[in-house]
Amino acid sequence: MSEPKLRIEAQLADLQRDSFAYFAQESNPANGLVIDKTAPDWPASSAAIGFALAAYPVAIERGFMSRPAAIERTLSTLRFFANRPQGQERDATGYQGFYYHFLDMQTGRRAWQCELSTVDTAFLLAGALTAAGYFVVDTHDEQEIRTLADLLYRRANWSWAQNGGATLTHGWKPEGGFLRYRWEGYDEALLLYMLALGSPTYPLSDESYIAWCSTYRWQHSYGYDYLYAGSLFTHQLSHAWIDFRGIQDEFMRAKGVDYFENSRRATYVQQQYAVENPLAFKGYGRRCWGITASDGPGPETIKTDGIERQFFDYVARAVPYGPDDGTIAPWAVVASLPFAPEIVVPAIKHFMRRPELQAAKRYGLRATFNSTYPAKPGGSRGWVSPWNYGVNQGPIVLMIENYRSGLLWRLMRDCPYIVNGLRRAGFTGGWL
Repeated sequence: MSEPKLRIEAQLADLQRDSFAYFAQESNPANGLVIDKTAPDWPASSAAIGFALAAYPVAIERGFMSRPAAIERTLSTLRFFANRPQGQERDATGYQGFYYHFLDMQTGRRAWQCELSTVDTAFLLAGALTAAGYFVVDTHDEQEIRTLADLLYRRANWSWAQNGGATLTHGWKPEGGFLRYRWEGYDEALLLYMLALGSPTYPLSDESYIAWCSTYRWQHSYGYDYLYAGSLFTHQLSHAWIDFRGIQDEFMRAKGVDYFENSRRATYVQQQYAVENPLAFKGYGRRCWGITASDGPGPETIKTDGIERQFFDYVARAVPYGPDDGTIAPWAVVASLPFAPEIVVPAIKHFMRRPELQAAKRYGLRATFNSTYPAKPGGSRGWVSPWNYGVNQGPIVLMIENYRSGLLWRLMRDCPYIVNGLRRAGFTGGWL
């Protein structure tokens, strides 16, 4: 391996290790819950916990955590979710096999009157199935991991979550029932549908996936034809677990590509948007791009450099139609590493050379920054997020590993539920 490649490998290894430290340090060892973001008195998120469960095998393989320590943390997590009562109470942990988006770090009870989330539950269950696929030694503890993961997956009532419709709902609240939003249009729900179709207990009907695909939007942007989703994370999170290289459903067969190639094109669209920079934000360029759902410096409207600009807080920033307020998310670029390393690696090197983007407690890179945001009195120009998020740290760890070794993809190729879901959705070819 040449010296430049060795340096790149070392940088990726350092970033992966530092990003994993979030899960090692920002969790409750007693129950395995992982804080959603590094703000005081913040709750856990079920999605962050799912990423943690999938990250522990990576940590073992890379020497970030011992196998006994990872087993202990995994068991604490799975036992907690298996033993928490499920019900319609307003402060429960879950219902119908699903879990609330945010949970109290100590008790695991619902936080902030949030929704029972179908997609966040999907990430949690994907993490559990990763653990089941990795911990296969014939010991009492590893057998218990496999048993508990299977129990959690099998009790998710996907057909209930359809609420009588073809597509899946976003979630449910005890105060008002099902949310009015459904999973429609291409997004991170690809993983959600594979898990729901593959269930041996409460599966979706075949028509549900057809109904979802019927809401897709194929378009041309910046020289690329691709299946549109504006926020970069929507092209990544399902791929953290499922290897879509060379396998196609009916929609992708008709287009002559696969979802992996689609994500590669979406990654290039993001870079090209930053190069052309239609809204003239500071810092955008060939090595500085990455627009996704993220926090930001707003909400406020400020006149800067003679232009009145609206800055947002947490919003699903998107390309090419916006919203876009000049906020860049380095983690979202890292999570595209398997799709387009030739443009992602230079961007990673750019971010890692910027001292203001180094996270506190050595958690890798800060979540987001905005160079257009005007200076506050006595301060320097620009804004950098003070927080790190579990749902950002997880894709960094998993997608660097998929790029380096394909570990998560190999584990999920051997998961019968994922394979069944893919086949029921009409996927053929490649490793299937």
